Amino acid sequence: MKSADDVLSIVNALKEAYPEAICSLDYRKDYELLFSTRLAAQCTDERVNMVTPTLFSRFPTLEALAGADVAEVEEIIHSTGFFRAKARDIVAASRMLLEVYGGKVPATMEELLKLPGVGRKTANLVLGDIYNTPGAVVADTHCIRISGRLGLTDGTKEPPKVEAQLRAVLPPEESNDFCHRLVLHGRAVCMARKPDCGSCTLRPWCDFYQPQD
Repeated sequence: MKSADDVLSIVNALKEAYPEAICSLDYRKDYELLFSTRLAAQCTDERVNMVTPTLFSRFPTLEALAGADVAEVEEIIHSTGFFRAKARDIVAASRMLLEVYGGKVPATMEELLKLPGVGRKTANLVLGDIYNTPGAVVADTHCIRISGRLGLTDGTKEPPKVEAQLRAVLPPEESNDFCHRLVLHGRAVCMARKPDCGSCTLRPWCDFYQPQD
């Protein structure tokens, strides 16, 4: 595991490399981020961003989504995979947001996890991006892989453990943007199968760095 100084150095190096730590999912309303994240399960953000304009144009309000025909939602989101479960969750969650939360995306982990289809990854993303909640850690595949390579975790692949271990070492006010930057770094440099170690600004702290010939 890394020292506190090493952690801050990693945080600052990522800040310099990716100054704009933005979510790669496109959304205009709070609930759109919630549902886009649900669609992103086992699917690329790029694909989700191709689908959601049609979905949110056809159903432009939370009320419209709550009253939507699940079969029609399935057809629109079919290409994201697991479309039946996702469509069912989106419609059910829309109804619950209206009936239980007054049409507003809740601001606590406990309340978010009560929504159909919402797990800790989705809840943390909403808390971090919408409510700027300190300590929000989105343990997606890039985050899990790279944080393990950097020695910020013990190498576990279990999202709840990665979330807990990162929360223990990251400055709370940095955690949400840090996770966004790891996603950007994972796509641009630290790929799963063939990482570009020679171009990696994090190599001074990486336990997996291999000098290239």
